[in-house]
Amino acid sequence: MTRILLFGASGFLGRHVRTALAADATLTCPTRAECDLVTVDLRDLTALVRASRPTAVINCSGRMAGDDHQLLRAHTLVTAKLIEAVVAGAPGARLVRLGSAGEYGPVPVGRAVGEGNPTEPVGGYGLSQLAATRLTELAIAARRIDAVVLRVFNPIGSGMAEQNVLGRTVRLLRDAIRQGSPAIALGSLDAWRDFVDVRDVASAVQAAVGAPRVPPVLNVGSGNAVRIRYVVRLLADAAGFTGAVNETAPASDAARSATVSWMCADISAARELGWAPGHALADTVKAIWTDGG
Repeated sequence: MTRILLFGASGFLGRHVRTALAADATLTCPTRAECDLVTVDLRDLTALVRASRPTAVINCSGRMAGDDHQLLRAHTLVTAKLIEAVVAGAPGARLVRLGSAGEYGPVPVGRAVGEGNPTEPVGGYGLSQLAATRLTELAIAARRIDAVVLRVFNPIGSGMAEQNVLGRTVRLLRDAIRQGSPAIALGSLDAWRDFVDVRDVASAVQAAVGAPRVPPVLNVGSGNAVRIRYVVRLLADAAGFTGAVNETAPASDAARSATVSWMCADISAARELGWAPGHALADTVKAIWTDGG
């Protein structure tokens, strides 16, 4: 049976990855208290990797917010540390790291972005993810490691934090329904995004682990772009909320949304692995509400 060392198994993405892999793999899932990838010493991390004897190491940990220093530590430096630990402790094991569509930055409106598209991130988050990806690509090119970066677009599903606009919307809708409020307020919902069910992200990780060969970078999205406003309205309908959705509140990511007004994944490379998204957007949104966000 495949032996997998999974970091970030208690997070939004990691919980679903853990569920997808549990039936067919022996999982080692250290908690943050047991191994915080940001602070762990390289020697101790290498010892953990060696003791786990993994055929694959998956990193689902990371940060959605923070200053540039925190983001670089969480993504870039953690990746550098993991590469060294896997090379020394489990040579031959495949490293799978979850990157982000934020690595691309602005893309032409109406066009699906492929892995070869220019990468021009607009903030510390995307830059830290891109630097981590480049480190991984360099290690692959030098034949030091077998690895793949899954560039995940906008993952949605049960368990989202309020840093995600839909997670925030769930909380606002529950408050409005409980209080009988006629409206909720969010920031601008005008941007187009590629929303992918988190369970499809998990199945993409599963495919990346099991494929005989993988390219250095793979987009993981739905392959379709929709306006955020449309998805929020779907969520309100699923909640039975007939009130107004006002776009008057300040949004923490307003500058980024204004800069990146459109994002859509070209997923043809991932399809070549035999992977494809399997959950319809409307069904995902209903599950978000039913499962509590």
